[in-house]
Amino acid sequence: MVKGQALDEAQRAFSVTEFRRDEIREQPRQEVESLWSQVPGMHVNHYQLSGVANGLVLRGFGGGGHGGDVAATLDGIPLNEAMSHADGYFDLNVVVPLELDKVNVYRGPVSVLQGNYNRAGLLEMRTRRSGSYAEFDVSAGSHGMFDAQSALGRELEGGDQLNLATQHARGDGARPASRHERSTLSGTWKHHVHEKLDISLSGRWHEARGDSPGYLTEAQWRQDPQGKDSRVVGDGANKHFGTLRLDAQYALDADTRLLGFVYGTQQDFVRWFTRPRSATWMQREERYDRSVLGAGLNLSGKSLLSARELNWMLGLEQVRESTDYGYWDGLLDRRRTGPALSDRNTRLDNTAIYGQAGWQPTAWLQTTAALRWDHFDGRCRLLGAEAGGDECNRMQGRSHAGPKLGALAHLNARTAVRASWSQGFALPSDFAKYALRNSDLHANIFRQSELGVEWKPSAHWLIDASLYRISSSHEIRNTAPGEYENLGATVRKGAELQLHWLPSRNWHVEWAYGHNRSEVTQNADAALLGRRVVAVPEYTSTLHARWMPRSDVTLHGVLRHVGRAPINASNTEWAGSYRWLDLGLQYRLPASLARNASLSLWLRNATNTRYASTTTMIAGQRLVAPGAPRSVQLGLQFSL
Repeated sequence: MVKGQALDEAQRAFSVTEFRRDEIREQPRQEVESLWSQVPGMHVNHYQLSGVANGLVLRGFGGGGHGGDVAATLDGIPLNEAMSHADGYFDLNVVVPLELDKVNVYRGPVSVLQGNYNRAGLLEMRTRRSGSYAEFDVSAGSHGMFDAQSALGRELEGGDQLNLATQHARGDGARPASRHERSTLSGTWKHHVHEKLDISLSGRWHEARGDSPGYLTEAQWRQDPQGKDSRVVGDGANKHFGTLRLDAQYALDADTRLLGFVYGTQQDFVRWFTRPRSATWMQREERYDRSVLGAGLNLSGKSLLSARELNWMLGLEQVRESTDYGYWDGLLDRRRTGPALSDRNTRLDNTAIYGQAGWQPTAWLQTTAALRWDHFDGRCRLLGAEAGGDECNRMQGRSHAGPKLGALAHLNARTAVRASWSQGFALPSDFAKYALRNSDLHANIFRQSELGVEWKPSAHWLIDASLYRISSSHEIRNTAPGEYENLGATVRKGAELQLHWLPSRNWHVEWAYGHNRSEVTQNADAALLGRRVVAVPEYTSTLHARWMPRSDVTLHGVLRHVGRAPINASNTEWAGSYRWLDLGLQYRLPASLARNASLSLWLRNATNTRYASTTTMIAGQRLVAPGAPRSVQLGLQFSL
């Protein structure tokens, strides 16, 4: 068991999109984020920066940069970075898709498993911890793409278990100077001490490096969508990432389990990025040497309340994160030409207490109540001379409590209605939390109300729909170098729809749709009132149709449509809507040739649509990350 696993049966009162192993393996996947288009309202802003994480949009949040509005955990280990080039940055390339057993996407701040960054939702990923298997995925395709993954599981003598996974991926990219390569190795060993006690040791090592062609101006993109700006020289990123975790699970009785865990993360990451700066383009260098140490306890069990079963979980966790941060500007092909703008160490300490209980007072009603309390301390200290002006001091201690309430009512055998209210928060970003003159800054508070329905009108239909409203208060603005204040509020309203239709035994149609309107409701600049939040598309839509003309052949068609999105606060500049089409063919090989083997052929962006995967404003210029052109991918999946 890993942190939070005991909550699985109590989550239906909230909107949670669940991916199980067979869904993850439906097609060869080079990265986990290929799943997100199947989540209503979720979108990936591809920056096309090799070795650098992409941005995520969920429930009207998209301005956190590199996923910072969403919390992410892997087997209970937090992946968000407290100090990076974007608060809450996380990189899912450290995860091997083939090793995953289950992925939960919590929509909105409904989960107690994470506090900070959990404003738009939580990505909870779990790797395989049981079974005997040997599985392999190998893919090759256009632009030098190659990906090889393997996953091995063995049940050992005495109840022990061994699980291993590895991945090596590389490619040349569709644009100049976009070569990239990454390798990952992970493993878990579980030892059965006696009938009540199991211990497990897990580890992971990841290396990645890549070159980046950078952004294009809009004029350059329209002239050559896969070109490169001549002012971008030497951009790219290198990363080393490792984790080690020890778990001990003890059965107190038949219904009560105690889980203790301790983990550590160590990484070094450097990126070079060229962008407009005043009247010229300049390259910057950012370095992050990060270490994390965490430990915690989870107690879960079942009890009776008024003769009805009560499922509950209590948790305590302490996390210390330390980062050496260095920032230089005005480089020439990765050569520094001046002193560091920032050269410092930051530390963030987080103590959290959380609990959740699920109770079914009647046969048709399920209720859930949860509470999480967080306390943060930290400090900042200089490592060397700096040319920048951000204050670097001890952090003022901050605490926040976030309640979560939900109910699920089964109206009849085919209809279930859910309602929930939850609260999340975000600490002041960047170095604002380390400035003494900003000690009175409040955390940014988010409150979500939601109403949803799951309806099965027949054996051929499943419809899940939800309406939500998220209000944000105490938003933070910068008033002068190193000075910030709480002044700002936003409201996010949206609708999400997921539809499954089986018109016949040979057809399966799935549609995921999300519509959002995010508005500024309070701001020092009255002209911004009523304007939409930057970087959030008006809607997203994914239509996936599968046809099986034979038992061993499956044809896929995936149509993705992304609505327009504002790219500046005044909403005078917008990124246009776009769509693309993927086509796939899968053939299951005869059992006489291979066991559980299939070939797949995918045509990505089949119509070769020209689109901008990200459009942004930097120094008053519209910059574009081009979407991927048409490409071919051939894959082989098999088991031994």
